[in-house]
Formats: sequence, structure tokens, C-alpha cells
Amino acid sequence: MLTLHINGEQKQFPPDFNVAQLVATMPLAGKRFAIELNGEIVPRSGHATTSLRDGDKLEIVTAVGGG
Repeated sequence: MLTLHINGEQKQFPPDFNVAQLVATMPLAGKRFAIELNGEIVPRSGHATTSLRDGDKLEIVTAVGGG
């Protein structure tokens, strides 16, 4: 199993997991969001090609509208 730290919480995923697969497991459909992997922003175009490794730290933030 792969242990990832997502927004400060440890979560388990299968090996050979990438950012696009991670996004698919989260309630992010229709939302604007950004993903930071170990301190670096992962562009949306790189989600499918960015592999995750045991112990990676991710921050996922969503845009909040309002005024």
C-alpha cells in the first residue's frame, strides 16, 4: 500500500497510483482546485503522468467564491 499525506491526513492507496487517479477518488467534480505535491504545484496537464510515491505530501485546495 501507498501512504500519502493529504492536507495533513494520512491515507492509504494502491501502489502505482498517479495524481489523476487520486483526483478521481475525491469529491472534486465540478470544482476548481489546485494540487501541490511536495511543495510543487502539479499542473492539470500533468495529473495523469505524475506518479505518487510512498510518503508524498499533498495539499489540495479548492477555490471559494463569494464577495
